[in-house]
Amino acid sequence: MDHLHRSGLRPKRAEVIGCYTDPPPATTVICADELGPVTPHTSPPAPGWSVDGHRIKAPLEYSRGLDKTWVYGGLRIRDGTELTFCAPSRNSDGWIHLLQQIAKANRRGPIVVITDNLSSHSRWKVGQWLLRHPRIRQVFIPVKACWLNLAEGWWRLLRKAAFAGQTFADATEIAHAVTLATAQLNARAHPWVWGRPPPAAPSPAPQVRLPAMRNAALVVLC
Repeated sequence: MDHLHRSGLRPKRAEVIGCYTDPPPATTVICADELGPVTPHTSPPAPGWSVDGHRIKAPLEYSRGLDKTWVYGGLRIRDGTELTFCAPSRNSDGWIHLLQQIAKANRRGPIVVITDNLSSHSRWKVGQWLLRHPRIRQVFIPVKACWLNLAEGWWRLLRKAAFAGQTFADATEIAHAVTLATAQLNARAHPWVWGRPPPAAPSPAPQVRLPAMRNAALVVLC
């Protein structure tokens, strides 16, 4: 009874998980989100060594530029491919542009877009655009449940592939790094499956083989 009572309190969570585990026929499920703001930063090179063996100490400097950018992305669940682009701000215009790119990349069948309930995702302008494109439907995750959006996991892959250990002078270099990293990740993409993978079958017990006894006395005693 407690299980039934608790499940009735979380219809939004059940709807999102149902899109992953049992999507409607011929429906494309997309996890959409924004990453940022990403700001360009410069780091000095690591201190080196002089000819006579003394360490050269470089002044500690770490600066961030005033420029910033947001990364828009949509993860297609069935094959794990992602489409991304950068924008100077996060607003309804950028979100509509992402929906347009999603519709262009998936020309057949209905599309379910799973995302968080930001104001830029549900403004009047977005609603009017969705009315003109009825095959796209947004499903909002509940508050404080960002783990339901699989795009959060893909952002971790992008940060490692595009931003880790890199120095950027401006937003143009950030956008170039995002484009290259997206292409590399899509080249080895795989479907995203909700839930834990099934446990692996237990490996057979290793066969123990004793070496042959050369001493006849030991063989008799054994």
